[in-house]
Amino acid sequence: MHTLLHPARTTPVLADIALLVTRVLLGVVLIAHGWQKFNEYTIDGTTESFDGMGIPAPAAAAVFATFVELVGGIALVIGLLTPVFAALATLNFIGAIVFVHAGNGIFVDQGGSELVLALIAGLVILIALGAGRISVDHLITRRSRTA
Repeated sequence: MHTLLHPARTTPVLADIALLVTRVLLGVVLIAHGWQKFNEYTIDGTTESFDGMGIPAPAAAAVFATFVELVGGIALVIGLLTPVFAALATLNFIGAIVFVHAGNGIFVDQGGSELVLALIAGLVILIALGAGRISVDHLITRRSRTA
């Protein structure tokens, strides 16, 4: 049968390319949102916004969200500590659902959770499967096995 109909028969190279694409695209989205919080809104502005949304410990949440999105996004693009940063970003987005999007339905144009849910779906894949062989994570683990 054809590989596309049976993902279990996907080649390792195809799986590594899929993980690379997933990491890079998710990372770019995270970087954009983190950079926006850091540069455009600023940490103080993000804190004020989070406070207005009723997010607990808004200053700590603003720093956490900005760090996870900006630094975590860069880490995902290069494939460094991928499951760790994917898990941190997932926690960040669960918070966004609980405190911001939950009562607004699904559609993002109405403040809904569709973007956040899609991001979480991709991040869960990275938590479960890791970065793949086209990553810094793979280089580190490969070197540690040969040392």
